[in-house]
Amino acid sequence: MTTFSSFVIKSFKHDGHLHRMWLQNWLVPESLMHESHLAESMMVLINSQTKIVEADGKEWVSRIPGISFFIPGQWFNVVALIEDNGVRYYCNVASPPYVNGNVITYIDYDLDVIRLPGGEVYVVDQEEYERHKLSYHYSSVVDAKVKQGLKELLALVKAGRSPFQDELVHFYYNEWRERGAEG
Repeated sequence: MTTFSSFVIKSFKHDGHLHRMWLQNWLVPESLMHESHLAESMMVLINSQTKIVEADGKEWVSRIPGISFFIPGQWFNVVALIEDNGVRYYCNVASPPYVNGNVITYIDYDLDVIRLPGGEVYVVDQEEYERHKLSYHYSSVVDAKVKQGLKELLALVKAGRSPFQDELVHFYYNEWRERGAEG
């Protein structure tokens, strides 16, 4: 039987304080994973109408479905947001994911890459990265990893390689919905 497991996703800042939590995310089982995602040992999670808790305790509920892609060893993660006009990819330059039980954590390093449904690509929050690099005292190793992660992420976006494939985003979301939106 194919079942989706519930996970919490937590992002932190470099100094260890909580940045944001997504409280209910559903891990796509291996039996439904695309071979290219299995080959990279990706974790693919789905959320829709999930409660999100900010660092200051403010809570809100996501309005649009999100499919998150975590790749071991990569200094970024990707969230595909299914909007009325297409799939928007919001990518966090971040530490590789760490999994403990049903919790996935990572350190968010501020830099984000956004790919709009029409294909336009933007790198945002560069000033925030530079500010936090000084205030959190990023080492030269972390700075180099972040910059390499951004470079590799932009290359994937430009090439339209996995996980930037709208048809797989829709496949995962539809499979999840067909199974009662909770597997």
